[in-house]
Amino acid sequence: MSTTPPAIRVRPRREEDLVVLEQVLAAQQPTSRYPLRWPLPFPVREFIVRPDELVALVAEDAGRVVGHVSVTAVLPGELGETWAAGAGRPIDELACLSVLFVDLAVRGRRIGGALMDAAEDWIFARGRTAVLDVVTANERPLAVYRHRGWSEIGHARPDWLPDTEPPVILMAKSAPAVAPAT
Repeated sequence: MSTTPPAIRVRPRREEDLVVLEQVLAAQQPTSRYPLRWPLPFPVREFIVRPDELVALVAEDAGRVVGHVSVTAVLPGELGETWAAGAGRPIDELACLSVLFVDLAVRGRRIGGALMDAAEDWIFARGRTAVLDVVTANERPLAVYRHRGWSEIGHARPDWLPDTEPPVILMAKSAPAVAPAT
């Protein structure tokens, strides 16, 4: 499924990537409004590195880190049951595509798509359904997810969402059906 652009390499995130990722996240936030709350009320590193991460990946362009995505476990509580009900799968058969962002200097080069491909491939290889939440403040990500085959399965008001914002949209994507061998 992966269609990584030439010269782009997706690899596991390393500790030494975090300083650059903090800078990339901060630089793209005024344009993307991701994360919605800025400045964060805690260290930026804690936003990037999640305690429930299953895998974290970065994109490199000519050896320079230019993007990030992680896959996190779906936990019971805030969004877990809603995702499970909407996806028609138990919580432990879900995985959340999280913390996806790309350096503004390389937008339009399909780096976000390469990161999403890698995260989706990781999720589907484990027999899980991918889920995510989208803040409606910026329509572009929502359009991208829909174009890539993600389905809207509900709405929620997580604790971190300011009262002034509309509910987040919950989405899911299952592995593509494999055609039987002939």
